[in-house]
Amino acid sequence: MKIVHIITRLILGGAQENTILTCEGLHRRGHEVTLITGPALGPEGQLLDRAKRGGYRVILLDAMRRAIHVRRDWSSYRALKRELAVLSPDVMHSHSSKAGILARQAAGRVGVPITVHTIHGLPFHPYQARWLNALYVLLERRAARQSTALISVADAMTAQALAAGVGQPGQYTTIYSGMEIGPFLDRPAAADAFRACLNLPADAILVTQVSRLAELKGHEYLLAAAQSLPASVHFCLVGDGALRGRIESAIDRQGLRPRFHLTGLVDPGRIPAILHATDILVHCSLREGLARALPQAMLAAKPVVSFDVDGAREVVLPGQTGYLVPPRDVPALAAALAELAADAPLRARLGAAGRQFARQRFDAKTMVDQIERLYLRLAEQAGRSLARA
Repeated sequence: MKIVHIITRLILGGAQENTILTCEGLHRRGHEVTLITGPALGPEGQLLDRAKRGGYRVILLDAMRRAIHVRRDWSSYRALKRELAVLSPDVMHSHSSKAGILARQAAGRVGVPITVHTIHGLPFHPYQARWLNALYVLLERRAARQSTALISVADAMTAQALAAGVGQPGQYTTIYSGMEIGPFLDRPAAADAFRACLNLPADAILVTQVSRLAELKGHEYLLAAAQSLPASVHFCLVGDGALRGRIESAIDRQGLRPRFHLTGLVDPGRIPAILHATDILVHCSLREGLARALPQAMLAAKPVVSFDVDGAREVVLPGQTGYLVPPRDVPALAAALAELAADAPLRARLGAAGRQFARQRFDAKTMVDQIERLYLRLAEQAGRSLARA
């Protein structure tokens, strides 16, 4: 099959990793794959170089950016129409809201027979202005009408989209975001080296959050919870972003500098070692389709604590693989972390159960299998005789 994937930008992030793994997997299976993306701008790092090494075609559209900009967005739309008309794909598969809105409109105008969109996270949410939410809902409803199928990375995304009138139930399929699970299963020597470089006390319990240092990632709640936890509990913030300066100032202001360790941007290949060096993975984001750090930590046999938002409850099974706490509930967050920090057998039990759960659900091969089967089913429904490569 001729398949075009389109995503707004290839920064370090879950949607981007999902997209690249899908392109690589489909390319290895003999499909003709093209990836169209905008510049990987921002402090979060980039995956564009990996995409260019993937063996499939990569097209960069300079005008395509994350922020709304009428002139650039119009240029992006026209460029997408031109590229899709030339490539004439059997399937156009978009990711992220901006690319999804523009690409589905363009695909419809040039007659692409199968149009798929993955919802990694919805652009409308309670933490932004009502007028902006109304605009995004309107745009997503229209784009859904131009979609042959919609993929959600969690059942929660489907429920929220349908509640907003986006699409019809029959359009949706949940396909959990896959990852390369092998590197997370065995503890690498680099894990001990990572703990050593943090100069942790011998009895330290390390709590790690892996996320961009950005709005709605909830670092302020973690700092507040840290105040009531024992001095033996240390914290590692993995990632970078626009709020780094503000977060570091808050750490200093609250007297937490000796217990907080910021790595800045790290290569994705180091994440398995960092998670193996960790005792507890925490995720305080207020909105997230389904944070990849949760199953990644579980694959490394680590217990997880997360705010109960979006798809987190589909991974974090309370008392089995970790703890869910209400969003913004600092006392509950502190209590969950304190309980795990004080009980090594509990951490081991939850970690072992989490590993077994995550291995079955989050393998990249499983994700690509499910996406390929969806394409073929849609092709059959469209009356096209496209055979498996």
